[in-house]
Amino acid sequence: MLCLGVILVQGSGDRVSGFSPLVNADSKVLVLGTVPSQDSLKKQQYYGHERNAFWLIMSSLFDDPVLTTYQQKVALLLAAGVAVWDVLQSCQREGSLDSSIKSQSITVNDFGCFFKAYPLIQTVFFNGRAAEQIFQHRVLPQIANGLDYYRLPSTSPAYAAMSLVEKKRQWQQILTRL
Repeated sequence: MLCLGVILVQGSGDRVSGFSPLVNADSKVLVLGTVPSQDSLKKQQYYGHERNAFWLIMSSLFDDPVLTTYQQKVALLLAAGVAVWDVLQSCQREGSLDSSIKSQSITVNDFGCFFKAYPLIQTVFFNGRAAEQIFQHRVLPQIANGLDYYRLPSTSPAYAAMSLVEKKRQWQQILTRL
């Protein structure tokens, strides 16, 4: 659908643009990050920073420790009913930290169109506080839906206040919604 098309490049200056969603017609839950990190943009992969725990947590949740390629990782999530996207279509940001996003530069993705295109999605999990806050302030007032929303601890290496074991435990909530 046209509403899902996003340019997959880093813009001029410090403007970054996100990726198209990883989603299919069978997706039941949506995991939302904020915007790709610099490493993710270079690799053209969601959660591409080698120390980001997202893929490690996902392989643990779905009992598949041998995910070696990005294509295998994506296939595992889609087969399980998990979609992945970011709240922001683009923004200005120096570096990779969400705290460096310039709020006046934010452009959000078209979630109204997205949720119409994928009606089986009934639950949204935010990968960290920033994604949740931006969604609540910039997206939720514009869409009317009966979805359930939950914030999970960020898988970013910048969020070191919680152990990986505790992050995995909290991320298990996804399994109850599939």
